[in-house]
Amino acid sequence: MLAALTFPDISPEIFTVTLFGASFALRWYAVAYIVGIAIGYSMIARALRRPDLWRGDPPIAPARLEDYLTYIVIGVIAGGRLGYCLFYQPGYYLSHPLEIPAIWTGGMSFHGGFLGVVLAVYLFARRNGVSFGSMADVTCLAATPAILLVRIANFINDELWGRPTDLPWGVVFPSEAAQDCPDVVGICARHPSQLYESALEGLILGAVLLFLVYRRGALKFPWFTTGVFCAGYALARFMLEFVRQPDAQFRGTGNPLGWALDFGQWGLTMGQCLSLPMFLFGVSLIVLSRRR
Repeated sequence: MLAALTFPDISPEIFTVTLFGASFALRWYAVAYIVGIAIGYSMIARALRRPDLWRGDPPIAPARLEDYLTYIVIGVIAGGRLGYCLFYQPGYYLSHPLEIPAIWTGGMSFHGGFLGVVLAVYLFARRNGVSFGSMADVTCLAATPAILLVRIANFINDELWGRPTDLPWGVVFPSEAAQDCPDVVGICARHPSQLYESALEGLILGAVLLFLVYRRGALKFPWFTTGVFCAGYALARFMLEFVRQPDAQFRGTGNPLGWALDFGQWGLTMGQCLSLPMFLFGVSLIVLSRRR
């Protein structure tokens, strides 16, 4: 039997309340979003109170953040859900359109949520006559705490686990699907890819952005922070897809590695397909920002 770590016995539900015969559960996943958005809100407010971080005045006053938060929350939820339905299971949801709003059943896409936030920031900036680039920059600065916490919640939920591994920090996940490793003899341990993503996409990328903003004056160059966020997240996600188990709809006997695009001996998962244009977009923003 291979050495492996035991999955911690943490319930996905913090507590459950029953009222009038109906049960309502508070889940770690929901708390991760709420706390992540709250931390991001405070980070944006702090940056807006520091005129020295900007070239000229900050784009908006801190008092207007509550209106802005409404745009962001709608963008995250609507974009994340629609992105999952369109990118990962389009056939199913086109046949069952009434299930698209059912976010409580699970299924959110980071890349879809990112596009939703981009649209929300654009609409807010246009409506209020403020800099689209500066608002995008400060929003990307504040996005990483939510990414860090949501990936930890994915780990607690026993979902989005990694591919089988014999490394000593592999985790034996309790779900039946995670134990379906026909090519593995004995115990089936998997990469804790959720924690890898939490560290790279949340902690490390967040630290880089904070350094660039507070030590290198990145907010004085519109779109630079956004470019670093896009390129950094896409690069981390692309690499981690090699150890992350693809979604079930991309796995099968003719596609054992779960490629969304198959090129013979080489292939790309759906996460990699979505990350490549995001990386190129981020690098383009960095170059254009520095030239301007």
